[in-house]
Amino acid sequence: MGLLDILLGRTKPVAPDLDQLFALPSAAVTLEAAAGFTPTGDGAVCFATVEGAAFEQTHREVQALLDADTDRTGPPVQLRRDGYGYSWLVSRRTPDQLPQLVNDLHAVNSSLEVNGFGPQLLCSLAAFTDDGGRRLALVYLYKRGTFYPLCPRADQHRRDNALELQVAALLKDDLTIEPDKSRWFPLWDVPGLTD
Repeated sequence: MGLLDILLGRTKPVAPDLDQLFALPSAAVTLEAAAGFTPTGDGAVCFATVEGAAFEQTHREVQALLDADTDRTGPPVQLRRDGYGYSWLVSRRTPDQLPQLVNDLHAVNSSLEVNGFGPQLLCSLAAFTDDGGRRLALVYLYKRGTFYPLCPRADQHRRDNALELQVAALLKDDLTIEPDKSRWFPLWDVPGLTD
């Protein structure tokens, strides 16, 4: 970063730190103890839709890598597209397998990054629920290296902002929470969070 960048207020982009995903299991303990939310076993990686043979090969590599896990029931990762044109690689585990889910998310992100699809990566998330049926996702912003809580309401395309702020305050010692709340993007119809 040069002097002109400093004078103009430009900042150097944060390098992604996928190892931050490994903080999710300890954050889940805090979340359950303080707010009653438990993992659902669902997680996903979102990226700008990519077409072509190179991506298909990467998808097969991810499938093969995660297929090696004999502790899983069903397909290791499913490719889904949402109504907004984004692609999601969705992993489903049992609720008690959050560390394995985090390993899946890390492996998917790493494989996409190593194969040249890092610029298309947007976010990863792990889903949680409470006894009242409320849903929550802890979203990792790939390009920012930070997390934020996403709490969709039961009525379509609305969020529980008060709960998001409460969860962010609870997890500030466990996760690097995104300080710029304008970057707490709404994610609608998220695979693993809404189905």
